[in-house]
Amino acid sequence: MHHSIVPLKLVTIVTERILEDRLLRTLVELGAKGYTLTQATGKGSRGVRASEWEGPDTKIEMLVSEDVAQAILDHVAETFFEHYAVIVYVQDAAVVRGEKYI
Repeated sequence: MHHSIVPLKLVTIVTERILEDRLLRTLVELGAKGYTLTQATGKGSRGVRASEWEGPDTKIEMLVSEDVAQAILDHVAETFFEHYAVIVYVQDAAVVRGEKYI
């Protein structure tokens, strides 16, 4: 049996934990049907993250249509880039039974 494959975008956001709730609400408002959340630690241009008091960073991943991916990128860039440690990247994804994400 063949399952349909839908071309989607995998959007990944790695950011400070303090933004997690605010970001998740906005992502759903912008059209994300769901997301995967994991804790993330690492080192970047702003130095080592995740001090004892603020906890680990958050990695949010979601499968979305191209339009929703663009809306998310625009919003995150305009709202958070200047004042917070945020990384956003997008990858092409071929998703089995991907209809449920659009």
